[in-house]
Amino acid sequence: MFKFGKKKTTERSNKWIFGTMLAFGIVGLSASFVLAIEEFHLLKNPDAILSCSFNLVLNCAAVMKTWQASVFGFPNMFLGLMGYSVVVTVAVLGLAGAKMPRWFWVTANICYLLGALFAYWLFFNSVYVIEVLCPWCLVVTFSTTMLLATITHYSLRENVFGFSKAVHGKVQRLLLEKDILKVVTASWIVLLIAVVFIKFGESLFV
Repeated sequence: MFKFGKKKTTERSNKWIFGTMLAFGIVGLSASFVLAIEEFHLLKNPDAILSCSFNLVLNCAAVMKTWQASVFGFPNMFLGLMGYSVVVTVAVLGLAGAKMPRWFWVTANICYLLGALFAYWLFFNSVYVIEVLCPWCLVVTFSTTMLLATITHYSLRENVFGFSKAVHGKVQRLLLEKDILKVVTASWIVLLIAVVFIKFGESLFV
């Protein structure tokens, strides 16, 4: 009975984890697709007013014209189109209950982390260097944060990093009893929002 109850709890947790991952994977993929279309519009007409350009602060076009928008020699949104497609696939595999090897989840977690770090690098560049924000890029940053939280929760719960039994037990208690990962994720998102408002204030709405 205990094992059955634990199995049902794990199944419900997986549905939440991978359902959330699928939802934000689709959101990130959609944002990347819209940005790609806007990029084509800008290439055709450098003076085009894009649908995601609202004022001097919230202005996709201004961000797209900077070198940070093409770090690897091509527009960053193409990385999003590829990366989020993989995320959606991973989420579907998780929802289907596919049994993937440990290396798969370790690799996925590392890739999600690298994606999040890149998104945060772009975010802080937008805020403090370019001093202009791309609304769809903010959606991407938020989605990437949620994706990192979901894959990390799963990896810690399943102990894919190979922690000792004692360490894993402590991690489980923090995840289940303290909801520490949710607290950290929520706090980080609040911090990012605060950074934006402290930097730009009323200019966001002018």
